[in-house]
Amino acid sequence: MESRVNTVIEEYFRKKVQNDPKIHNANLLVYSEKHNLHLHLAEGSTGEISAHAQQPYYIASVSKLFTSVLIAMLVEKSMCSFDDYISTYLDNDLLHKLHVYKGVDFTSEIKIKHLLNHTSGLYDFMEDKPKKGITIVDSIVNEPSRSWTPRDVLNWAKQHLEPLSPPEKKFHYSDTGYHLLGLTIESIMNKPLDEVFHEYIFEPLEMKHSFLHGSESIEKSDHPVADLYIQNINIIDYQSLSVVYAGGGIVSTNEDLLKFMKALVNYKIIRKETLLKMKADYGRFFLGIDYGYGLMNIKTIPILMPAKFNAWGNAGSTGSFMFYHPGSDAYLIGSFNHFGYGQKGIRFMLQLINKIQKNTND
Repeated sequence: MESRVNTVIEEYFRKKVQNDPKIHNANLLVYSEKHNLHLHLAEGSTGEISAHAQQPYYIASVSKLFTSVLIAMLVEKSMCSFDDYISTYLDNDLLHKLHVYKGVDFTSEIKIKHLLNHTSGLYDFMEDKPKKGITIVDSIVNEPSRSWTPRDVLNWAKQHLEPLSPPEKKFHYSDTGYHLLGLTIESIMNKPLDEVFHEYIFEPLEMKHSFLHGSESIEKSDHPVADLYIQNINIIDYQSLSVVYAGGGIVSTNEDLLKFMKALVNYKIIRKETLLKMKADYGRFFLGIDYGYGLMNIKTIPILMPAKFNAWGNAGSTGSFMFYHPGSDAYLIGSFNHFGYGQKGIRFMLQLINKIQKNTND
């Protein structure tokens, strides 16, 4: 049975990539101790080099789960609380007119937990369209040599976008919130975010080929970072990719991500009660997908989303995904490395669950 499911998944993955001209390279890892599964695949190329299963790639918004786990670790150390106001940690210049909705300034009411589960009411600098001028995604493509700091991005967002609601009133996915979380972590720890990732997560878990954009991994990979595409344009060498940060800026490998996810599932980096809290306080992302503190929880919706698909993890707009499926004790990790493939990545991951269940004996 195990060889059959291996073959089914590998054929499905390779055909998916080969039949889509916009997918230039992709990675996939499927691991299940229960079913003796450890598939590690790559398809496509980076430049003239064939894609490799050990190749690092930008994990996009899967990064948000790392940032939320960092916050959770600080909470467990009593260095902050999910209920703390962000004004406790961030300076007045940064916060000035951050959240003015219908003439009322709600900035002082934003809590850490609101940023984690996207209920702050803040705009999303990556997806929301400005009233005037071009989107930040278009800026990435049109101004490849432009360098962005997290504060540059937040100032751009304040100038060009409008809040959607007061805090805690509405779910609105917001990369802006995760930029603020990254700066909050830096304020608490008094060191750059990349150093905190290394100290608290990458080094303890021996994630030797993982790093935040602009920094370096513990060990240099033998393979180049996979090409990354926006609008079918390869932006991997664009300085403007610096817009990514706490909500989308981690580069990692499938095996490194497996180490992280296994540690999270088995309560090796945060306690069970903390993880349950992160799942329980959620907003509705899509029908059948709740969004807690940096994680998506796929839950049962009669007819539309059967219980067999129940899984949790996170996904990114590049078609990246990192999920754990308790029903088959399976970890599903990968990416299509192209902006605009977020929902396609989730659907692909759900199809993998379906194929595992159909082709294994439970």
